[in-house]
Order: sequence, then C-alpha cells, then structure tokens
Amino acid sequence: MSHAEKKRKLDKTQQERLYFDSYTDVTIHAEMIADRVRTNTYRMAILKNGESIRGKVVLDVGAGTGVLSVFCVQAGAKKVYAIEACSIAEHAVRVVKQNQMDDKIEVIRGMVESVELPEKVDVLVSEWMGYALLHESMLNSVLHARDRWLKPGGVLLPSTAELYIAPVSDRVVEDNVRFWLTVKDQYGVDMSCLADVARACVASSELTVDTVAVEDVLSHPARFAELDLYEVTAEALREVKGTFRCETFGSAALNAFCVYFTVTFSCPESPLVLSTSPFQEETHWKQALLYLDAPVDVVQDTAVTGEVSLRPSAENAREICIRVDYTVGEHKRQSKAFSL
Repeated sequence: MSHAEKKRKLDKTQQERLYFDSYTDVTIHAEMIADRVRTNTYRMAILKNGESIRGKVVLDVGAGTGVLSVFCVQAGAKKVYAIEACSIAEHAVRVVKQNQMDDKIEVIRGMVESVELPEKVDVLVSEWMGYALLHESMLNSVLHARDRWLKPGGVLLPSTAELYIAPVSDRVVEDNVRFWLTVKDQYGVDMSCLADVARACVASSELTVDTVAVEDVLSHPARFAELDLYEVTAEALREVKGTFRCETFGSAALNAFCVYFTVTFSCPESPLVLSTSPFQEETHWKQALLYLDAPVDVVQDTAVTGEVSLRPSAENAREICIRVDYTVGEHKRQSKAFSL
C-alpha cells in the first residue's frame, strides 16, 4: 500500500471516528427524541405495524439510546437486535434494563458492516436521515443491513424517501443587506459599500440548515427524487438527482432554494408520512437552504426550472454536496454547488 493510500485510509478512519464520537453526547439524542414529529411518527408507524412485528425478529440500525427498539418490543417483537457503533450503546443497555426488556433486546456495540447476527430478521427499522436527507450517508449502512440480514419479503421502516425543492425569498437576508444602505440616514456615515459584503457572507457555497418561514416560500414545492428503500442500491446513492419546475406565486426577490425530505412508512390501513416541509410542523432537520449569489426578481407565474444533484463529498463521504442548475424566467441558466 502506497503512502498516499495509507493516508487516505487513515483519514477515512479518523472521519468515521469523529462521526461516531459526535453521537456520544446524550444532548444530541435528547434533541432527536424531543422532536415530537420524528419520535411520534416512528412510534405510531411501529405500533401500526404490530401485525408484522408481533412475534418476529427486528433489527434496529443505529439504535442510539434504544428508543425505537423499545417501541418494537411494545409492538410485540420477540427479539430486537439494536446495533449502535458509538459509546451511547452503553446507555442503551441501561434504558433496556430500566424498561425490563433485556430478555428481548440485545444491544450490540459495533458498525453494522462488521457485526454478526445469529439469524436473519423479519423487520428492519432505522432513523437514518440526515440534513437534506443524505447528509451523514447512514443510508448506506441500512442498505448493507437490508441486503445481508433482512429476510425475503421482510419489512422496512421507513420504506420510501422523497426529496423536494422550492424557490425562496429570505426576507431577513434582504433586510440585513439593506441595513447598510440606511446607516447614512441614521448616523451620517455612508456604509453602503458593505452591502455586497453582507450578501457575500450569506451567499457562500456553504449549505445552511435553518427554518424557512412559510410566507417566504415562492411556489408549490417540486419533488425531484424518490428512493424506494427496498430497491435502491449503494451505487445509486453516489449521485441522487432529478429535475424540477416551479411557478412563482407573486412578485418577490428569489434569493435561495430550500431542499427538504419526507419518508413514508407503509401501514396496514394507510401510510404514515414524516415530513420536514416548511408547510408542516417543524422538526430538528429543519430545511436545507441554498443561497444564490444574487437575488432574481420574479413575478406571478415566473417559471423556475432546473436540476438538482446530491452526492457525498470527495473529502468526507459523511458530508453532502448539492449542485443546482437553474433557470429563472428568461434569465440565463445558472449553476451553483454547495457543501455541508
């Protein structure tokens, strides 16, 4: 192995260690569990799938503190393998014992790619989603577990994921830029030269995670990608892309796009959807904001079209890169790449 190959391997090992170490802090798990949309949707999806879980074997990938594993036992699972790579697994063991389920839940410390199970499983549950759905690349581990451990005809929770995009006019950003144009009137000092600096601070190539106000969304969101978790492959996740078309509601300065996701749980009566849309109750995922280099004025029914692609970063596969190629009305096609 060459020095360069050894360095890349070391760098990847360090990146993986840093990633898993980030989940050792219990406050991160508190934030996720406190997300009522997230936790209640998983709980209801598991309980509503009681017929598929009762008396069956379940695999929980990335179990964290073990809350989903406990839900599965409450739904009637006879055995749950809770795989967790970081040291929070030690606390999951305590949670399992405190709930008197240590005879049914086995917490396994390790990466799902390297652990061994004594049997195939009937159900695979995982909360694998990151910002903009694919940040952290945990879905790859879920697909590995699916291919290796899920029985033919087994159940995946969730079973599908969808990505959406919508044009946005972030009024706070525009107000912050305009502020520098008002300083002279207030204090007699012309600082308008800093307006472009203020915009550049926001309009970087860094993806921003924040809550988008409903009134700032300029059109109906457009779905640009769908993942069937029973069928999608790790190879397909090397680039997830799709086209979009939106028509704006009215006159505004389009200065960003927001990207968000939904995941769907198949249930006997009707599916359950966990949505991170700005039109729904806020989640800890919020939305991913992609700020343009310069705002573009739109009016009623201005067409906004383009293509979005998501891929893992070349420097760190746990991080995500998003590229948007877009056309607004009659303006020239533009492109911008973002990373998180």
